[in-house]
Amino acid sequence: MPEGDTVYRTAHRLDQALRGAPLTTSDLRWPELSTIDLVGRQTLEVVPRGKNILQRVEGGVTIHSHLRMEGQWRVEHPESLGARQLANPQIRAVVSTASWAALGLRLGDLHVVPTGQEHNLVGHLGPDVLGPDWDPDEATRRLQASPTTIGAALLDQRNLAGVGTMYAAEALFLERLPPWSRASELDPQFVAALVERAHQLLDRGKEGAVQVTTGRGDRNEWHYAHARSGRPCLRCGTSIRVAMIGDAPRERTMFYCPGCQGGVGPTDDGRPQRPLGSGVRKGGTSYRPRR
Repeated sequence: MPEGDTVYRTAHRLDQALRGAPLTTSDLRWPELSTIDLVGRQTLEVVPRGKNILQRVEGGVTIHSHLRMEGQWRVEHPESLGARQLANPQIRAVVSTASWAALGLRLGDLHVVPTGQEHNLVGHLGPDVLGPDWDPDEATRRLQASPTTIGAALLDQRNLAGVGTMYAAEALFLERLPPWSRASELDPQFVAALVERAHQLLDRGKEGAVQVTTGRGDRNEWHYAHARSGRPCLRCGTSIRVAMIGDAPRERTMFYCPGCQGGVGPTDDGRPQRPLGSGVRKGGTSYRPRR
């Protein structure tokens, strides 16, 4: 699932393309939305809210989308789009002006609501790490009030919005926090530092298309922990591991270093893990991460 910085850049790109011009196409390929016609209305703005995208349109209407696991918005020149391209079954929405067309592919969610009722879709979210409402003290308070592990709490969008599995793993690694520690039992200073670290990572990530947390050029070393199971820790040399965190059915993958982060996690079977993409060897395991 895309991280908050990816959603931020997507919303910014859509805002640049669509803001201030009347819509010439409004094709929402979602069963309950297919008859809605917004042609002629101007886009007032496109803004991110955590991992959600809100396109506010003239007349008090908002098009809400969520990318989920595989969704994306592409911006194209309208004249480059023929009938064949527009017939792509992966397209869930087409909104365009005379200058630009925005194609929503494989979107996980799509809604059209009165702008005054956006809270019904995003009001449950915690402070947005990259938003104007960012409040690190409130995010820290929500994390510490969580009854679950700090790793699961960090991924819960109700505590702070925008952090996904990659930035959760990287922030926890950099702060040397065991992902399976109970959030409520951690020193408040440690939780506050984790919140600040997550904010720093996403704020830096929103400026570029490639998410690199280490500053290294080798693709296999772009991250300290995320997607590096079976490879040596860049800090201590211990093999990075991956295991599930959180409660079913919402558990997620968590990459971590046992050497830097308090030992093998309670959901980790401890068996040898090979690097991602290298297959499975006898007696070992290989994980395919879910983002």
